[in-house]
Parts: sequence; structure tokens; C-alpha cells
Amino acid sequence: MTHNPPRPIGLAQLSLLNTAPPALVGIAAQAGFDFVGVRVRPVTPTERPFDVQPGSPMLKETLARMQDTGVTVRDIEFLLLDGSDQRDDWLRMMEAGQALGASSITVAGGDPDSGRLLNTLWSMTEDGRDFGIIPTLEAISYQPVASIAQSADLAGRAGCNIVVDTLHFNRFVAAGGAGQWDALRAHAALVPLLQLCDGPRERPASRDALITESRAEREIPGEGEFGLAEVVAALPDGLPVSAEAPSDRRAAELGELGWARRLKAGVDAVLARADALRDAKMPTRTGVQ
Repeated sequence: MTHNPPRPIGLAQLSLLNTAPPALVGIAAQAGFDFVGVRVRPVTPTERPFDVQPGSPMLKETLARMQDTGVTVRDIEFLLLDGSDQRDDWLRMMEAGQALGASSITVAGGDPDSGRLLNTLWSMTEDGRDFGIIPTLEAISYQPVASIAQSADLAGRAGCNIVVDTLHFNRFVAAGGAGQWDALRAHAALVPLLQLCDGPRERPASRDALITESRAEREIPGEGEFGLAEVVAALPDGLPVSAEAPSDRRAAELGELGWARRLKAGVDAVLARADALRDAKMPTRTGVQ
């Protein structure tokens, strides 16, 4: 059996969207996670905003929880790059991210003008250098940038990274998207984080249904039909993974900590299967002492 490097495992904010960052850190620690992602800017008008800007009481409390538990913040989110002037927004997000110790900011490509989107990404990347934060472009199945190949091409030219979300990865494949697996393997060096969730193989029929699934109806890693172990095995050993699996119904049934613990158990099981896949593919060596 191979001896794989330690792999940090995180809990994404979207898994417990309405849980404030200090409480999220505490729940993550109790459930056995190593890091969290923090949503420093609400995406929809109905989301609860969290003020973790420098000098805020919530930032102070979050940092104290991090100190007490050893849980870190690896990534912040979320900004949909829509072609408008959003520099003030991302600078404010980067200020919060730097204060939390984050190293990446997740964005998505909502701008249909690829040239303008590339310029935006380049500007973000340049600004991020002052904060120690690199943009990570996420391919989202219902946005203009929907595939790994698209996100990797833009990120490579802008000097930033990509984040892979197994929901959107599989939804692009289910739509007949060619080359998704090849692109994943070819651009693995651009991926600092893999977001894990599960779901049915069949793709929702409408854009609205895709959005609902993405934001509120994902499944525990390993309990669906996405073939998560294969995705993990296609990426480098030790790559950080984050459980991003919102389910309003099941989180309400189990409670925040119960839901977090179920997600951690699911991730652990997927990683064990991925390790077994790698072991099975390793060439057998004989006569070596």
C-alpha cells in the first residue's frame, strides 16, 4: 500500500451557509476538519451577510476560535465576474481574506465576453499579490465558463488558478461535455483545492433546477453517483479537499454539527476509495528489497 502525504480536509461555507464564521470554525473543529472556507461577501439578497472586515468584532471572534482550535481559513468566496467594474468588491474581499489568513478567492465567469473576462481576471490576480491571495476560477455548469478547459485556459493566461467542484464537473459531463476528464488531468497543476459533493448521475432539466441543486440540494460525498474516488485519484496526492454539500433539509434534520460530521465521514470514505484506486493502478514490483 502507498503512504500518501497528509491531506488537509475542509468544510466549505456553502455546506452551512447561514452559520457565522466563528461558529463554523468551532463546528469544523468538532467534526474533525482542518480548515474552512468563508463567504466574506453574500451572493444573493437573501443570504446572511458576515462582517469579517479588519477591525470588526466578528473577525476578532473568528480569529480567536481559529487560535483555540487550530482550524485555518484556506479560501474565501464568492464573486461572479459579470463584466461590470467590481474592483472595489474584490479589494474589500481580499482585505477580509488577508485578515483571516486565506490564500485564495473563488470567482466564477459570468461575463460572456471572454476577452473582458480575461482582463478582469488579470487585474484581480495583480491586485491579489498585495494580499497574498490568488483568484481561483470555478467552472460552473450554468454560467458562461462551464468547463475545466475554459477555466484553465483563462486562468493560465491570467496567471491564477482554478478550483474544481465535483457537482459542476459532473453536470458538464452529463450535458455531453467532451474532454472534461482529459482537461482535469492536463491542468491538475492549476488546482489548489477540490470541492467534494455527490448527486444523481442525471442532470437537472433546467437552469433554474441546476441552480437550486447547486445551492441547496447536494448529497453527501460517496452517497451519490458521481464517481468521486476517480476524480480524487486523477489529481495529485495530498491535494486539499473541501466538503461543499449544502442540503437545507438534511442540515435541519441533523443539526449543524451532525451534518458536518456526516460530511466528514463521507469525505473520509471517498478518500479511502481513491487511495485504493491508486494502489490498484500501481505497477507490481518484484525482487526489490
